[in-house]
Amino acid sequence: MNSDAVTRDGSRLARHSLAVCCAVLCGLAAAPQAAEPTWRTVTQLTADERAQFDPDTSAPRDATLPYMPAEAYPFQPPYTAEEMGYRAAEFVHISRWPHSLIDVFGVITSSGYINQGAGVSYVNLQTKPGLEGYVSGVAAGQVYSRWSIYSVFPPETEAEQQLWVPYRTDAKNRTKMDFFVYSPQLRRVRRQPQPRRDQRFPDNAQTFDDVIGRDPWEFDWQLLGTDVVQQTIRFPNTRPTITLNNHESGFVERKTTDIRPMGDDYPHYRPDGGVDCWVVKAVTREDLLPDYNEKTLIYWLDKHYFYPVRMEKYDHEGKLIMIEVRNAALENPAREGFGYSALMTLYWDLEHDIMSYSVHDAHRPHEWTAEEQAMIFTPEFMRRQWLYEPIKSQALIGDPKHYFLRPQLYRERFPDERRIELSPALAARYEAQEAAGQLVFESGDDAAAPAP
Repeated sequence: MNSDAVTRDGSRLARHSLAVCCAVLCGLAAAPQAAEPTWRTVTQLTADERAQFDPDTSAPRDATLPYMPAEAYPFQPPYTAEEMGYRAAEFVHISRWPHSLIDVFGVITSSGYINQGAGVSYVNLQTKPGLEGYVSGVAAGQVYSRWSIYSVFPPETEAEQQLWVPYRTDAKNRTKMDFFVYSPQLRRVRRQPQPRRDQRFPDNAQTFDDVIGRDPWEFDWQLLGTDVVQQTIRFPNTRPTITLNNHESGFVERKTTDIRPMGDDYPHYRPDGGVDCWVVKAVTREDLLPDYNEKTLIYWLDKHYFYPVRMEKYDHEGKLIMIEVRNAALENPAREGFGYSALMTLYWDLEHDIMSYSVHDAHRPHEWTAEEQAMIFTPEFMRRQWLYEPIKSQALIGDPKHYFLRPQLYRERFPDERRIELSPALAARYEAQEAAGQLVFESGDDAAAPAP
């Protein structure tokens, strides 16, 4: 998008005295120049961007899997919008390779009530890593992976466990996951019904699909343009450092101002530190996702690996309902550009003004032995109440005023595609937050009030 031009009406100036003319000209000279917009629509792409983008919407299909493009994954430039969507599906919340970590998570309400937890997670795959393994390494309707989660915080939940067993899905095989929980009080394993994919977890901002991932063939894809993202997750000015657990070097205190959207190892930052992004729109296919609560998703994908640094969800009326932002890290260097993973994820539900976060601390690629696979990733193993490999974290938030800021709104970007409506009370809290540099909560009369 081009900057707004400054217009000058010469005939009008000629009718004024020289003194008035000079005053006007001096005022114009002193006025700050409008900032160059960071975003461009498809019609405004540069020559280099056009060389990377294929506008074809009827690309040949795969003979075996007709919902896939015919070109072999991970594709070659120029990319169609659909191929960008497939590449983005490489990077779901739970990384597509065997690993272990501790997931520190929490939620905060508009009044400042905070609730947190932590669980040690072990992830195993039934196929080779990556989206390619998910698509072609296991038949549709078969188990794709197994995730074991052992609660370590809060103390009253110690030894509560979950086993998630995701399936490879397609148009005919719709079962997404088997789900088991273990309660130490009951000493029983119970199989749970699969959560509805588009419903938020209780008292949280994110849905089941936000965590487990979406299949790219369930959407129609369109490129909106390009943009530059300078920040994703924002820390408040009350939290200058965070301690993270690096599985190689142990606990490391980091300045929060040093944490970047794509981590320390990303080689493609702009000189100003921004991340160049493709902006793509995904519209749900009614034949594959009937009655799905979310009509449209908009993704900001880094231009080089197609990692989603930001995602927005819109309902069937076109209204923005949730924003997800991520800070990534190269957690599996052996996979090069495919080895980026979510270090921190923040979800903001605008209707209820609640924010959920997840920090994947102490992430370590982990090749499980055949014995470990047969033992750990089963419902029966949970009865042992055995934390097979303890992992520690210091990433819990100690005070509501240290919680992450609500994500930026970017109101001016792609206005024809994005409908952003905040209630007056939420708009006041948001603006007060931006001025204060920390969260602002609702008060008794729902007016903006600084964090306690």
